[in-house]
Amino acid sequence: MTRTLLCFGDSNTHGSPPLQRLGEPYRRFDAATRWPRLALAALGSGWDLVEEGLPGRTSQFDDAVMGAHMNGVSGLKIALESHGPIDVLTIMLGTNDVKTCFGATPSAVMGGIAGLLMVSQSLAMQDRHGGFKTLLICPPPVVETGCLKEIFWGGAATSQALPPLYKALAATWGVGFLDAGTVVSVSPVDGVHYEPEAHATLGAAVAAAVAAL
Repeated sequence: MTRTLLCFGDSNTHGSPPLQRLGEPYRRFDAATRWPRLALAALGSGWDLVEEGLPGRTSQFDDAVMGAHMNGVSGLKIALESHGPIDVLTIMLGTNDVKTCFGATPSAVMGGIAGLLMVSQSLAMQDRHGGFKTLLICPPPVVETGCLKEIFWGGAATSQALPPLYKALAATWGVGFLDAGTVVSVSPVDGVHYEPEAHATLGAAVAAAVAAL
């Protein structure tokens, strides 16, 4: 029997490399590098994968430049109604929520994640898939550096405050939790995205957390 893992997130789930400058042509790490694919390989045979990573996605905000479809609430509903049945859902969002333009406090970011859990853990979604487990992943803190430092001004302090809030939220909802910041760090190139080595480490950590659910 094949089990299905759905990874829902932003550019770091998508596999976007660190940016040297704004306006670079679109790039994406290959399947041998992206952490969801590496997590799938570590889980072993009998698993399938759905990659649902959208660069720029937030947990709750429409983006004035990138578009309203960056709001993860509608994106999660679409993902859960497009694929299935799934057995495990991972959610790793919050990095883009700490952009300066949103002015979000740590509690506000946590509130957006709570909204996503309300969607995923709802009776309608759980019944649709015959029940599935959820792993909430808190992304590592951003660093205000490189070509993204103006966009994420103030985001370092906000993101550093998120892990205990995510952990408490996961415990309240009875879902799994992984603090990605304990195993990987963002790239010093742009302070937001991950280097290939971080993808490898995170893929292994996610696989272990999924297996433990």
